Amino acid sequence: MNGKIIASLIVLCALIAGGAIYYLQVYGYYYRVTPTPGQDVQLVATATGASEPIAYADFQAIDADSSPIRYRSCFTTGLSADDLAATYIELDGGEPRVAPGWFDCFDAEAIGKGIEAGEIRVFLARKNIAYGVDRVTAIAPDGHGWAWEELNDCGHKAYDGTPVGEECPPRPEPGG
Repeated sequence: MNGKIIASLIVLCALIAGGAIYYLQVYGYYYRVTPTPGQDVQLVATATGASEPIAYADFQAIDADSSPIRYRSCFTTGLSADDLAATYIELDGGEPRVAPGWFDCFDAEAIGKGIEAGEIRVFLARKNIAYGVDRVTAIAPDGHGWAWEELNDCGHKAYDGTPVGEECPPRPEPGG
């Protein structure tokens, strides 16, 4: 009888821990980003290398302080990808990260397939938003857009242990 009680307690503890981990990963760390009208969607200009806001509507975003690559946003724009490519830095591709299911405007799988098919075009939105992390923006032909953050070359090197070299900026000190 004592064995059944102990086994039941172990199973109960495992279920509680599993539920807590699930909640924290899907809901607990994320928060909705408060929009900053006219500043939420930016792209890096080819001429200046600086991020500039573009026209957008219907903006919504989530982020988390637990990781520099948890940002996701969705929006619409009346600007075409061809017009944007004439002024802003276009990237060869991007790998959108999966968003929590409750943030349903961001379908990473569909966005990724559109990028692979060449239907959705990707632009650099902001360089080094955090050390080794760039924000990228993807624009579909129908005007839907999405933004997320991904590691740049320095980030890949810094986080896999490869020496970063002189082309990367110095890594900031912890807490500074």
